[in-house]
Amino acid sequence: MADLRLFSLEGKQGFITGAAQGIGKCLAEAFANFGADVAIVDRNIELATETAAEIAEKTGRKVIAYACDVTDPDSVAEMMGRYAGDFDRIDYAVNNAGIFTDESAMDISPKRFESVIKVDLNGVFYTAQAAARMMREQGHGGSIVSTASMSAHIINVPQTIANYCAAKAGVIQLSKGLAVEWAKYGIRVNTVSPGYMKTELIAAMSDMLPVWEEKVPEGSRLGYPEDLIGAYVYFVSDASKYATGADLIVDGGYTIL
Repeated sequence: MADLRLFSLEGKQGFITGAAQGIGKCLAEAFANFGADVAIVDRNIELATETAAEIAEKTGRKVIAYACDVTDPDSVAEMMGRYAGDFDRIDYAVNNAGIFTDESAMDISPKRFESVIKVDLNGVFYTAQAAARMMREQGHGGSIVSTASMSAHIINVPQTIANYCAAKAGVIQLSKGLAVEWAKYGIRVNTVSPGYMKTELIAAMSDMLPVWEEKVPEGSRLGYPEDLIGAYVYFVSDASKYATGADLIVDGGYTIL
C-alpha cells in the first residue's frame, strides 16, 4: 500500500495549460481523480469554464478555469496572480498548450512559422518560469512537466511540420536546461513525448490515420489521451522524486521502427 501511495496526487495543486479539451482535459480529470486540485488554463475561456465545471462535478475537487495566452508574458503573469489568489500552493505545472501548421518549409510565411514557435516553445518557457518562481518563493519545490512530442525525435511524414519538430525538440532541451538550473530549489523538470493521439483534432484527419497506423509495430495502434495518464501522473507524483531532465516517449513504438 505504501508503494501505491507514491502515485497519489492527494492534496497537490497546480495548473495544466491547453486543458479545455484534448490531452489537457484528459489529464485534468485524471489528476482530479488522483486527488489533485486543478487549474484549467486555456485561451478559450468559455470551453475551459465548461471543462472545469464538468470535472469539478465528477470528482468533487477544486477545479477553476483561467484565460491565458501563453505567448504573452503579461497574460501568464496575470493568470498566475489569479491562481495565487485561489489556490494555497503550487506543486505541479503541466505545460501542454500547443499548435501546429502543415505548410511547406519553402512556402510558409514568417508569421505562420513563428506562430508555432511562440506557442509550443516560448509559451512552455513562460508558464514554466512563472510556476518555478512561485515554487521557489514557497520553498517546497515542485514538478514541472512539459508536453514535447515524438516529433522531437523523428520527422513526421508525409506532413510538412518542420517548425513543429524544431519547437518540440527545443522543449526537451529547454527542459533539461531548466532541470539543471532549478534543481537547487527542489524543482524537477521533465517532458513527455506523445505519439499520434486520437484527440478531437487528430481524429478528424481521417485520411491520415491509415498512413500513421502502418508506421507502428504490428499489433500496436495509435494512441488515445488516456494512454498518457500514467506518464504524467508519474512525473507529478512522488514516484518520480529522483527523475529530472528526463523525457518519456509514449508512442506505441512508432519511433523505434
